[in-house]
Amino acid sequence: MNKAELIDHVASNANISKADASKALDAVVDAIGSALSQGDSVSLVGFGTFSVSERAARSGRNPRTGDTIHIAASKQARFKAGKGLKDKIN
Repeated sequence: MNKAELIDHVASNANISKADASKALDAVVDAIGSALSQGDSVSLVGFGTFSVSERAARSGRNPRTGDTIHIAASKQARFKAGKGLKDKIN
């Protein structure tokens, strides 16, 4: 399912226009992104938790040349599925 299909699904289930569903989806995604950028986590009970984890700096190899390169430390978004989502999938 892509974003357009998700908007269609939300619009039909919530009985709202596609424009309103699109605005709502964009607002949710923006709110999650803002919270994660500030280092907070977002927990949606029954669905899951979005959080930020840190990756340590490490060395790697350039596959083309074989040279050792330094990979800088970074942050990444993580998602842990909640019990309700796991039950729905299984």
